[in-house]
Amino acid sequence: MANGEWRKIGGEIAGFLLAAGCAGCDEPGMLLCVTCARELVPAPREVQTPGGRTVRAALSFEGVPARCIRRLKGEGDTHLARPLGTALAAILVPAVSASTWVVPVPTSRRAFRARGYRVPELLIRRAGAVPQRTLAPGARTADQRGLGARERAVNVRDSMRALTRGGGAEAVVVDDVVTTGATLDEAVRTLEGAGFHVVAAIALAATPRYAGFGGDSSGTHRRHGETHP
Repeated sequence: MANGEWRKIGGEIAGFLLAAGCAGCDEPGMLLCVTCARELVPAPREVQTPGGRTVRAALSFEGVPARCIRRLKGEGDTHLARPLGTALAAILVPAVSASTWVVPVPTSRRAFRARGYRVPELLIRRAGAVPQRTLAPGARTADQRGLGARERAVNVRDSMRALTRGGGAEAVVVDDVVTTGATLDEAVRTLEGAGFHVVAAIALAATPRYAGFGGDSSGTHRRHGETHP
């Protein structure tokens, strides 16, 4: 293909992306405006899972961060993984050493088929770390929406399987959004059952209604029917 044709295609793609508007406020002509980019500056918070594990999250899942995460997860806007990954890096990088396994919560088979990429893995890479695909989907789960913390914990039981033995290695488990924390509890249980020593649980964002253990992701997974953590 001639260079002129490639330039034309590149221009059409750029025009399409710019026409979509800012992910945070829909301002036309840009992918993420300066004002909305400031809303992705990390504001770390700690939340507790039903199992009593502390999860450190970089952002609150509301406003601009929530809209950007929905665009990444539901509309294929993978360019947003870079600023979101930068936010994640603020809490992920200090938690890992050269020998730490950075383990993403596995993406359901259905969600991967629909998107073509695994969101937690993509975010980890954009945060400057190397994801270790140590967990894989196990038993299928029901939709988590409308379930309380105890029901979610039962629902995700055995929903993951370990692909390798840890032999005592340290691991950090990473998810995109934490709602009640039931999924992260199951990830930790599975990793520790495989011989890993889980030293931290990290999420890009935590829902503001987290403390009630009854929150809903307000649509982060609804496009593809994927259950929420």
